[in-house]
Amino acid sequence: MKKNTFTTVTLKKGEVQVYDFGNIKLHAYQTHDPLADEVFIVEKNGKAMVIESPCFFDNCKELADYLQNLSVAGVLVAYHGAGATFLPDIPKYATQNAVNYSATGGGKALIDGFTAAFGEAFDNSVHKIDHLLTPGRVEIAGIEWIIEPTQEAFDIAIPEINAVYTHMLGHDCHSIVAGAAHADAIIAQLKGYIEKGYDLILTSHYTPEDLKDAQTKIDYLESLKEIAAACDNADTFKEKVHAAYPNYSGDNYLDMTAGFFFA
Repeated sequence: MKKNTFTTVTLKKGEVQVYDFGNIKLHAYQTHDPLADEVFIVEKNGKAMVIESPCFFDNCKELADYLQNLSVAGVLVAYHGAGATFLPDIPKYATQNAVNYSATGGGKALIDGFTAAFGEAFDNSVHKIDHLLTPGRVEIAGIEWIIEPTQEAFDIAIPEINAVYTHMLGHDCHSIVAGAAHADAIIAQLKGYIEKGYDLILTSHYTPEDLKDAQTKIDYLESLKEIAAACDNADTFKEKVHAAYPNYSGDNYLDMTAGFFFA
C-alpha cells in the first residue's frame, strides 16, 4: 500500500484518509488541531480499534460521531494520554510505562503545558487504563498487534497491513529530540523500520509516511547532532537549523529540542 493511496472523508474540522486493504481498512484522522494530532482506526469485519485519542474537546466529539457505525472494541493509548472524554465507556489498553508517562512522567509535563497554552479547549483528563499490555503479540478485535515498548510508552506493529505506529516522524517538520542520545535512539529505531520493510509508518503528528521518509528523517537527525555540536547556545542552534531546513514546520518542537540540547 502506497502512502498516497487513499480516499478522503471531509469532516467539519478535520478529515479522514481511508486506506482500503481489502479485509482491513485504515482510517487516518487528521484533527487539524493546534498540535497537528493524528488518530488511527483499524477496521476489520465491522469492528475497530483506535490508536491514540484526540485531546481537544471538539475533535473528541467529531471522531466519536464518525465512529458511530463501527463497533469500537478499544483504544490503544500510548503517547497521548489526555482526552478522556473520548469514548469514555470503551476499554482502554496501554503498557505500564505508558501509564506512568501520562501520570507522572514526560507526558504529564506535556499535558500540563498544553493545558496552560490552550485552556478550556484542551481536554486534560487522562484516560483510565482497563487492560495492561505486555511486550509481544496480542490479538484484539480479531487483529494481531505487536507491542514494542519504548522509553516513553510503546510502539505498535500491525502485521496484517505491514505498518507500524510510533509517536513522531514527520519527514519535513521538526521533532522533539531530547539530546544527542535520544537522536541516536530514534535513528536506530528508524533503521529498524527500514530493515523490516514496512509499507506505512503511522505517527500521531503526521499523515502516514513510508521508508523514504524514514531515511529523510535519519539524515535530518544526523545533521541536527552535527549542528548542535558546533553551537554553544540554543539561539544559535535554532538559527542554524532554520537555515539548513527553511521549509520545515514545527517550530514549537524545535524550541523544545533546543531546550534539551542546551538545558
